[in-house]
Amino acid sequence: MGQTVVEKIAQAHMAEGPNRPLAAGDFLAVRPHHVMTHDNTSAVMAKFEGIGASRIADPRQPVFALDHDIQNQSEANLGKYRAIEAFATEHGIDFHPAGAGIGHQLMCEGGYVVPGSFVVASDSHSNMYGAVGAVGTPVVRTDAAAIWATGTFWWSVPRTVQVVLRGRLRAGVTGKDVIIALCGLYNHEEVLNAALEFAGAGVAALSMDARMTIANMSTEWGALVAWFPVDATTLEFLNERRQHLAARGVERFSAEDLKRWAMSPPAPDPDAAYAARIELDLGEVTPHVAGPDTVFAMRSLAEIAPERVPIQKAYLLSCVNSRREDLAAAAAVLAGRKVAPTVTLYLAAASREVEQEARASGVWQTLLDAGAVALPPGCGACIGLGAGLLEPGEVGISATNRNFKGRMGSRDAACYLASPAVVAASAAAGTITAPQTWAASAPARHWNEPAVPARRAERVEILDGFPARLSGRLVFLPQDNLNTDGIYGKEYTYREDVTRETMARVVMANYDPTFAERAAAGDIVAGGWNFGTGSSREQAVTALQAKGIPLVVAGSFSQTYLRNAFNNGFLCIEAPAFSRRLRELFAVEIAAGERTVLPGDEVAIDFAASTLTYRGERFTFPALGSVPQSLVVAGGVENLVRARLARA
Repeated sequence: MGQTVVEKIAQAHMAEGPNRPLAAGDFLAVRPHHVMTHDNTSAVMAKFEGIGASRIADPRQPVFALDHDIQNQSEANLGKYRAIEAFATEHGIDFHPAGAGIGHQLMCEGGYVVPGSFVVASDSHSNMYGAVGAVGTPVVRTDAAAIWATGTFWWSVPRTVQVVLRGRLRAGVTGKDVIIALCGLYNHEEVLNAALEFAGAGVAALSMDARMTIANMSTEWGALVAWFPVDATTLEFLNERRQHLAARGVERFSAEDLKRWAMSPPAPDPDAAYAARIELDLGEVTPHVAGPDTVFAMRSLAEIAPERVPIQKAYLLSCVNSRREDLAAAAAVLAGRKVAPTVTLYLAAASREVEQEARASGVWQTLLDAGAVALPPGCGACIGLGAGLLEPGEVGISATNRNFKGRMGSRDAACYLASPAVVAASAAAGTITAPQTWAASAPARHWNEPAVPARRAERVEILDGFPARLSGRLVFLPQDNLNTDGIYGKEYTYREDVTRETMARVVMANYDPTFAERAAAGDIVAGGWNFGTGSSREQAVTALQAKGIPLVVAGSFSQTYLRNAFNNGFLCIEAPAFSRRLRELFAVEIAAGERTVLPGDEVAIDFAASTLTYRGERFTFPALGSVPQSLVVAGGVENLVRARLARA
């Protein structure tokens, strides 16, 4: 069986892992092409120093871009920025100061992201790099520090969902409408923690800006990667970038590289195995809005415009929709018009270069003449920082990527997401509307989940200090999407005085108050799907460790939870067939509302054979090779990095 393009790119950047072609579920150590950090660089610096590192393994890997809180002129923030710049200078790292632009835009604009590369950032919208034919995926701050220190980090290969695009967009329909439609059509976690591989003849009709928008906002859809094929549009963009960089004396890739990508672009194998396939006819897409308060609720403009929903604020900014094509579309709508007196329209380009181009073309002035309030290139209101936040009772319409309650201001406000053209038209009208009239319609839903052969058991070598086998009493938690607040409540999360004994006593209290008294050290916890969703609090892992739970088995895990688990030396095993079987075995208890099922018998796990046995039935799971084993033996990634630095 062949590989998906994500599996092939991961294989090309593998520093340690299975001695065979990679597949979904495999663990490996990756040597990424670049790692970008932004304002959180200072936190990564503290992690870096905390693990005893003093030298950057490869100064060409990190890229620093200050973009989140750039309107904050307090001495504390400016001091933090100075410290980040000084660190970059000391170690010879590429540094982009406040005002240069949003990090993800700078990574693509600056030639750091190229076809077939593996590029990460300590920010969730790293998916955007897939627009250029790369694997772009987020990492947490501990991972970024590990990359600085060793050049590598660990990764688990996600399953791949193929998204086949057919036809072409009608005039007035944009990439933002495409991703809003996808989020609305497939809004039951179909692509959660998956890699997306876009394909089909419709891709060729999408501009680079549209691809960046779709890849970027795939984060909100739930994906970890969003890869687009390399074609003439990609190569034209890269050639323009190469010439622009060359004028500044910078070369990050050559003309020969462009020829190589044209002749042999990264691509999946013809017999690649996909977890599912989505098909979308671009010609069926019309302008839609998402929201309020979620990207998974979509309404067509034909449906919502007649309701004349009033707005008070509108936003043309962020890493998803403030590039040249976006600003030009908004300016075309607002040319000769004014923003409604009841609305404030906020404007910020994705980068200084984009703003300069918009100024040179007259687009920027058109937006200012219409009444837009200009802000510096950065994240700003999108992340709830700086000017223009939503006040209680206000309604906003935004070309940003997230409209979660409270993200852009008050939790008592509401926010809709839309394309730049719809945002501009709404700002002028004072109510949610489109620049033109559309008939009510929605694209058809086409989801195909082929039968995938069960993964065969695989024998692996067991490292010293790692158990070859483990057994324990089963504790089944049947809840899907069991979130980190349920595992470890917020009333303890930000306290520094909580002992391990207290953590063990309160673990799972918000999910099942009886869990701590019924569960015991050595028990094996089994869960449903997307275990550990929600916030990134590490205590949702360490509290289970404090209870003496050796591992969790689940149908699937939140990627953030999985990273926090192995980064703390805690075992997690994905065994969906086992989770499905437990639902069948304990259907009566689940129907009765039992939160914690304790049947009283044991689960046996053979790590050497990658199998789990329960009541005489055997289930397989992805082999835990040297990469995850070494994390558990060391007691987490920070200890592992310290040990490797000591041996260097």
